[in-house]
Amino acid sequence: MKRPIVRRALAGMAFTLLVLAGCAGPGSETDTAGVSAPIAPALIPAPATLQTSEGSFTLDAGTPLFATGELAPRVARQFAAYLTSAGGPALSVAQADGKGVIRFVLEPGNANAASPEAYTLDITPDGATVKARDERGLFYGAVTLWQLATQGDRNGAILPALHIEDAPRFGWRGFMLDPARHFQSVDEVKKVIDAMALHKLNTLHWHLTDDQGWRIEIKQYPKLTEIGGCRIPAGDGGKDPKTGAPRPYCGFYTQDQIRDVVKYAAERHITVVPEINVPGHATAAISAYPELGSIDTPLVPSNEWGVFPNLVNVEEGTITFLENVLGEVVTLFPGTYVHIGGDEAVKDQWEASAREQARMRQVGAKTEMDLQGYLVERLEKYLSTHGKRLIGWDEILEGPM
Repeated sequence: MKRPIVRRALAGMAFTLLVLAGCAGPGSETDTAGVSAPIAPALIPAPATLQTSEGSFTLDAGTPLFATGELAPRVARQFAAYLTSAGGPALSVAQADGKGVIRFVLEPGNANAASPEAYTLDITPDGATVKARDERGLFYGAVTLWQLATQGDRNGAILPALHIEDAPRFGWRGFMLDPARHFQSVDEVKKVIDAMALHKLNTLHWHLTDDQGWRIEIKQYPKLTEIGGCRIPAGDGGKDPKTGAPRPYCGFYTQDQIRDVVKYAAERHITVVPEINVPGHATAAISAYPELGSIDTPLVPSNEWGVFPNLVNVEEGTITFLENVLGEVVTLFPGTYVHIGGDEAVKDQWEASAREQARMRQVGAKTEMDLQGYLVERLEKYLSTHGKRLIGWDEILEGPM
């Protein structure tokens, strides 16, 4: 069971990022009347190269920001907003360049930049300059400067003179968020996105469906959220303390909320990759639409952790259902990839089902894993017609495609 281990690690990472993102807030131990001594740079992730030199630059409430054009001022404002939210001084964008200014400079024609996400940061006694050829790189340079600035005091920081040249080591820098098990509100998701941005992560893997809940509105199939979006927690958590009546745990994102989150992430140069699980991790979906299942036993969204045997069947009606679901999903997520899960699909129900055994013979599948491969191939072809690429967990490689 590799996945629970992965998710525990990610949950811990989320906590760490959120703590780091607010480490210099009001009321902390660093909330003093003056600016501290020069900092020793500590950056996450470490830049490709960092060279320090003599001198320092003081960033305080009187430090102006300078940026020209359409995109650079947006990055300057984002830097100022993040600095203020972390308890630092409120900075404003000035109309003129000069000594003691923080500059954000876009150089689109700079062919020397290693990638669109590359940047340089120079700090001298006369000011600081972030340069990049693309807004993404400029944003990451601003994030580096933010990390340096928030190592000071609430009123500012004395930044050492330095030169940084940086570009990401990996093109996909991802974080997975699972609201299927434990639902997070839109505001909570945005806090995670901010923490990701401040550590230069660029891909949010949004795990939207599982045995314990279906969290994305699909207009053609409203029961997915009406029924699949609610479960009765185990033990006392599932009871009203006053009446003893069942107390459901519910939550889902409307399509408008999805668009809002995707837009918010894009403004921070993060692509959102949705995950819709098939054929396993499908208890919530089958609870809402029992005809999707491989057995006739009624199901409810699970209130327990673990791997469950409930698989969708692979009949034409179910494939049409899944294509219709994905048809709505692809309109909400402009990124290239759609994740279809494919993991931990225990085949007991398919092995015991006369219908699925007949379906295997019909499509030429010799094993149940071949049948899963047939389903993955059908969904891959459908997504490709919408300009999307299918991805999944490693088990999708075990069947032919």
